Amino acid sequence: MVRVKRGKIAHKRRKNVLKHTKGFRWGRKSKYRLAKQALQKAWSYSYRDRKTKKRNFRKLWQVQISAACKNLGLSYSKFIGLLKKKNIEIDRKILSQLAKEKPDVFEKVVEETKK
Repeated sequence: MVRVKRGKIAHKRRKNVLKHTKGFRWGRKSKYRLAKQALQKAWSYSYRDRKTKKRNFRKLWQVQISAACKNLGLSYSKFIGLLKKKNIEIDRKILSQLAKEKPDVFEKVVEETKK
């Protein structure tokens, strides 16, 4: 029989795992078993936190809009309700940017909703 050399695929897989753990600390960057466990955790956290990031930013925008509305004598919930009633479709990200960077434009938007 012909001699079959093994380990080519396994070596490639291990090399790939260690390539992805570059920059990790201690043995997790160089020892296969530790690197594999660290990668599983890291990838599951990154998947989870991509969703969490969206939630956190939405919360932040709501707080910023709320603060800007309170200065103009209107609560956040009433402001959003009035926006929907008037069919003004500006998302929270844009509203918070307006409130921070261009308060005069934001004030005009609030006045438009109050009409």
